[in-house]
Amino acid sequence: MTRALATILLLICSNAFMTLAWYGQIVFKSKMERWSIAAIVLFSWGIALFEYCLLVPANRIGSAQYDGPYSIWELKVIQEVISLLVFTLFAVVFMKSDTLRWNHLAGFCCLVLAVYFIFRK
Repeated sequence: MTRALATILLLICSNAFMTLAWYGQIVFKSKMERWSIAAIVLFSWGIALFEYCLLVPANRIGSAQYDGPYSIWELKVIQEVISLLVFTLFAVVFMKSDTLRWNHLAGFCCLVLAVYFIFRK
């Protein structure tokens, strides 16, 4: 597996944990109604630990400073685009109260343009 592909796969997995840590308490509200905010925060931190266990190696593997294929700018933009894609999938599948609309897609297109400009030499 190439360093570029390993970086992307690790970022996808880390973002799945990040999204669950940030928004899982909203999706699973009925199961967590009796939890205190402190318990929810600690639970979310526990999930976020797995995010960091994947995110840190992804950045090291992918970083040009560690002989990876991406500059720090490229890594950040890749991370943001993956984050929005993972969030969109999560929102469409789990968050039935909110719908994906045209303006969300337009904003995503702007992010794709950001990727283009960041990677342009």
